[in-house]
Amino acid sequence: MSLSEDDVKRIARLARLEIGAGDAPRYAHDLSAILAFVEQMGAVDTAAVTPMAHPLDAVQRLREDAVTEGDARAAFQAVAPRVERGLYLVPRVIE
Repeated sequence: MSLSEDDVKRIARLARLEIGAGDAPRYAHDLSAILAFVEQMGAVDTAAVTPMAHPLDAVQRLREDAVTEGDARAAFQAVAPRVERGLYLVPRVIE
């Protein structure tokens, strides 16, 4: 697929991008080359290729899920201005 200078100017306007008048031919050439490469990649048969999430076959190292701090809820709520049934009570902001 080949883009003309008018196509590039229209795309730039739609994307709200400002390009210089002298830059349009270079953008048209570069974007046409990118689109040609995408078409070339689309022509490759990938039916036998297994989809993967990452190009490297790596396993994520996970740490053991262990509690490192004790429950300090009672200590925190002891200094709160108002608490009811384990919840902090705050003034109403929206009427």
